[in-house]
Amino acid sequence: MKTHQNVFIAGAWENTLVPLEKANLVLLFGDRQQIKNHSVMENIRTNYPHAQIVGCTTSGEILGTKIYDDSLCLTAIEFKHSYITVRSASINNKLTYDVAKNLADEIYNKDLRYVMVLCDGQQINGSELVNGLQASLPENILITGGLAGDGTIFNETLVWHNENAETGKILLVGFYGDKLSFSHGCICGSEAFGPDRTITKSDGNILYELDNKPALALYKKYLGPHAKNLPASALFFPLSIKLGDQRVFRTILNINNNNDSMVFAGDLPEGSTVQLMHSSVNKLIDGAEIAAEQTQSKVIKDHDNGLALLISCVGRRLVLNKFSEDELEIVKDVLGDNWTYTGFYSYGELSPLPNSSQCSLHNQTITITTICETNE
Repeated sequence: MKTHQNVFIAGAWENTLVPLEKANLVLLFGDRQQIKNHSVMENIRTNYPHAQIVGCTTSGEILGTKIYDDSLCLTAIEFKHSYITVRSASINNKLTYDVAKNLADEIYNKDLRYVMVLCDGQQINGSELVNGLQASLPENILITGGLAGDGTIFNETLVWHNENAETGKILLVGFYGDKLSFSHGCICGSEAFGPDRTITKSDGNILYELDNKPALALYKKYLGPHAKNLPASALFFPLSIKLGDQRVFRTILNINNNNDSMVFAGDLPEGSTVQLMHSSVNKLIDGAEIAAEQTQSKVIKDHDNGLALLISCVGRRLVLNKFSEDELEIVKDVLGDNWTYTGFYSYGELSPLPNSSQCSLHNQTITITTICETNE
């Protein structure tokens, strides 16, 4: 397994692109305007002629332990014994569940080991996406990924496959071969405050009432002066929702002042118990360390290198602010210097929780997926 990393920023590559003639995959996270730059894409295609180029817009690009904005962060990957397949489709007024299930059917075969997911961060219901994927894929197939971001603007998110960048897109990368191994970590780090409340009226990912009261009005009451900056300020105050014996986290994508409702990244079933959360710098950095330790504990001892895909919530970046890169550095401190680190800040993270094989949609989490290939 070989990799090369580079960043295109301020109109130029930081370093000369290193050709990888046999590269299978190029991960390219970043700016919507840069992805439309034909000369940039031609340059990538020249150096990686056989690679599938995949990526999305972000709320910050991750390369190594640095965070970039308005850039394209590139990671080219060449597998020696393994192969990948990419499938993508736009929802085009279709049900997210159906599109996801069909894509999973297309990508599955007996050699499949892992599925990386990228999708539109505003038009896609993340819960339906996960349910559709898991309806077609066996439990032993690891699923991780993220929802595309758009800074804190919440205007438009794009996903691309080669030269085709679209809104409303779901993209799957399948990784195949018995020489591959994977591990994952996922944690939030936010703290609960206020009483438990019950969802008394919702429709999918739209929340109308908590404890029989208008949800948005109640939410604004708790946010106080932060309410005037909704929906962006909601990134500081996710909801914790109890689903079965697990708690996951949901962030607001939009609000409707006309009916006091809120649109979240995933479903909020009626009758569920929720609680407001708030984040602190120390808790989030501690959480990143725990997620890295979770990942490390699952890595085969013979592997101390490979690709580490980090997908972290834009809400974490807002809270961490000038300390944002600290959570990346703590991950590297745990895993070591031999890994190739890439990823992005997202509108939602897809990963199993610790000690689980079932993928879930999360917000306010940092997720880590490591990909290793045995060279023998």
